[in-house]
Amino acid sequence: MRPESHTLARRRGRPGHSLDSLLAVAVDAFIERGFEATSMDELAGRLGVTKSAIYHHVPRKDELLRLALDRALDGLFAVVREPGAVTGPAIDRLEHVVRGSVRVLTSELPFVTLLLRVRGNSDVERAALERRREFDRVVTGLVRLAATEGSVRDDVPPGVVARLLFGTVNSLTEWYRPDGRLSAEAVADAVIATAFSGLRTT
Repeated sequence: MRPESHTLARRRGRPGHSLDSLLAVAVDAFIERGFEATSMDELAGRLGVTKSAIYHHVPRKDELLRLALDRALDGLFAVVREPGAVTGPAIDRLEHVVRGSVRVLTSELPFVTLLLRVRGNSDVERAALERRREFDRVVTGLVRLAATEGSVRDDVPPGVVARLLFGTVNSLTEWYRPDGRLSAEAVADAVIATAFSGLRTT
C-alpha cells in the first residue's frame, strides 16, 4: 500500500484525514480562493491538523493540484477507452463519449470545475492543459469520422462542433447540483437530446 493511502496520524485529539479527504478540502479551497492564494497553513487550518500531517501525504502544494486535475482527466480518458467509445458507428461513439463525460462531470464536479479554471500558470497546469487538448483531439476525430460516415452534418468544422458540444457539457459546472431535482442521467439525456438534434443528418 502506498504511503498516501494511509490515514493521517491523529494529532491533538482531532480525527485524522485520508488523502481523499485532504484532496476534497484542497479542491474546495482552490476553487474558492485560487491555487496561488491558498496556503498550506490555510489548508491545515481547514482540516484541523498540522502542516506536517499534510506533508505526510504530499511533498508540496502543487502535488495536490496535480492529483486533483488528474482525477478529472483520468475520468474523461477512461470514457474514451470504454467499448462504447471505440466500436460501432462514429455517431454512437460520439454520443457515448458525451454521455460519459456528463457522468464524470456530475460525479467529480469539484475536480472538473477546478480543471476548467486552469490557465497554464505552472508546469502542473500546462500538463493538464495538454491532456485536455489531447481529449479534445479525440472528440474532434470522432466528429470528423461521423461526418465522413454521413451521420453528422458536414457544413460545420469538426473542431467547432467538438467545442460546442463540450461547451454545453462544461457549462454544467455553473448550475448542476448533485442534490438538485435533476439526476445525472436526466442531465445527460437532456444534453444528448438538445445537442445531437442539430447534428444528426437523419
